[in-house]
Order: sequence, then C-alpha cells, then structure tokens
Amino acid sequence: MQFRQQALAKLQSPEELDLPVRFARPQGWLVLSVTVAVMAAACVWAVTGSVASTVSAPAILTHGQGSYVLQSPVSGQVTAVLAEQGRRVGANAPVLKVRTQKGETVVRSVAAGRVTGLAATIGAIISTGANVAAVEKVADADDPLYATVYVPAENAAAIPPDAAVDLTLPSAPTQRFGVLRGHVKSVDRTAQSRQQIAGFLGDAQLGEQFTKKGRPVAVLVRLDRSPGTPSGYAWSSAEGPPFRLDSMTAASGSIRLADQRPIDWLLP
Repeated sequence: MQFRQQALAKLQSPEELDLPVRFARPQGWLVLSVTVAVMAAACVWAVTGSVASTVSAPAILTHGQGSYVLQSPVSGQVTAVLAEQGRRVGANAPVLKVRTQKGETVVRSVAAGRVTGLAATIGAIISTGANVAAVEKVADADDPLYATVYVPAENAAAIPPDAAVDLTLPSAPTQRFGVLRGHVKSVDRTAQSRQQIAGFLGDAQLGEQFTKKGRPVAVLVRLDRSPGTPSGYAWSSAEGPPFRLDSMTAASGSIRLADQRPIDWLLP
C-alpha cells in the first residue's frame, strides 16, 4: 500500500513534467564523439589510404641470357676434356674429345659463355644426346648480373613494372651486410615448367627445386649498380660484402607488390 500511495502521489504532481530529462552523462557524450571520429577516420583511410605488401620467393643470380646444356652428338669414350669449369669458352670452342667407331670427334660449344659444370670425365662412356657440360651464355666478363626470382603464379599479376626488390644471399648475412637492391625488369606471364627452368639455368636439379610447389613465374630483376662497393652493386648497407658476386648464386627475393586500398579487400 505504501508503494501504491507513492505512485499516486507522483501522478498528482504535474509540475514535475516540466523538469529536463537527462539522456546521457557528459562522459557518455565524450565516448560517443571519440567513437564517431575514429569511425570517420577509418572510412577515409579505407578509401584514400594504401597498404604495401610483398611476396617472397627463391631466386638465383644469373646473366640475362641464361645457360644451355651441351649434349654430345656422338656416342663413344671420352679421351680428353678440353675445357675447364669456371673458364670462358668461345663459340664453337672444343670442349671434349670422344673416340667413336669412325674415329675421334671433337664436341664443341654452341655459343660463347662460361662453363659452369662438366658432366663428362676422361674414360667415361657417353651416348648420343648425353649431357656433357653446362655453359652460361655471357659474351663478356663484365656483363652485369641479374637475379631471376621464381614467384608463385598467383602473385605474378600483382607485380608492377620496376617494382623494388630486396635480395638476401646466404653468403652475405643481412645482419652484417644488409640486402642486395634491385628492380623488376620483366615478368614472364606464363608459368615455367621444370624443363624450361632446367634449360635456362643449365641445371636439372634447380628445375626440380623451383617447381616443388607448382609451376612458378620467372621474374627478371635488374640489380642496382654502385661503383663504390666491392661487389659493384647497391646494398642496404654502405658497402655490402667485401667480395664480388658470382652467377648461379642462390638467393631469396622479396618483391614489393602494387599498393592496395583497404576498401578493395571488402569489395568483390
């Protein structure tokens, strides 16, 4: 009965209807204002801002024209090895001598370059079409090095022209020498098979290694030059490692992809 009387008493006091109604405390308005401001800033950033991303993939230092595998045109026994691994040979230069049933035959190089591998040894019996040497096609000893990065095919379309590339070499620890700098020269839009990679690099094992996770796309990277470093190329550190770089050196490449607006992630 007491509570009912109190309720009736409030109904009989019309003057209280004129009192102001408090919807929120000042602290609540502050929180609401901050929330609205943050949401507005996030919307503006989603439309006008950009997010940088990279793709990392295995790479190898090469000369731009790649390599070729020299095969024997005859079968027989190797009687002499006329080329040395690591040395340059000219076009049509003698590489091996093979004794056949019709006499001795000289196996010659197809194009000028540097011998990166010799599969034949004196006394070995080889058959027609056997791989006897790998030759890197380089016309001049001062020809610049490039890096070939084998990127997953699904990331190739996102690589912009002249994109920045950072290369890490096992022989040059990043904590001490930093990373090797470069820029994308070209992107092969078709995926590479194991045979194509082996043919370009002159090494069947590398062809298998770079296709373990599927057929990649070859990205040719132009290394930035710097006459002030021992290697002749630009590094993130002042001088880089105190030695020259060789072709067929394994590396890991990090390529900067095209910037994306955050709102693009929400759109189909």
